Amino acid sequence: MKNGLVYKKDILTGKIWEDESGFHFKYEVEYLKNPIYGEISKTLPLRNEEYYSENMIPFFDGLIPEGWLLQIAVENWKLNPRDRMNLLLNLCNDNIGDLSIIKEN
Repeated sequence: MKNGLVYKKDILTGKIWEDESGFHFKYEVEYLKNPIYGEISKTLPLRNEEYYSENMIPFFDGLIPEGWLLQIAVENWKLNPRDRMNLLLNLCNDNIGDLSIIKEN
């Protein structure tokens, strides 16, 4: 199972993970009590239930670099371009904007 922590600015907002059934995202209970920065995306409104998709959740998939930038990362770090969760965890810890994904050990 692959896990990541989702931060908006400096606040832990939720967790994303991949398991044998697909991809999941869930807001942290503490963040839902005081969501000072709101939802991470209009497509992922605040709620207690987890989000699930058999494929990478589209919002998170959109954070992964494309084109020449993705190619550079794949070649230099020997990443599999089809392993979307691994790409997300390795390439999205310092995104443009206020969201970052940190690999959870």
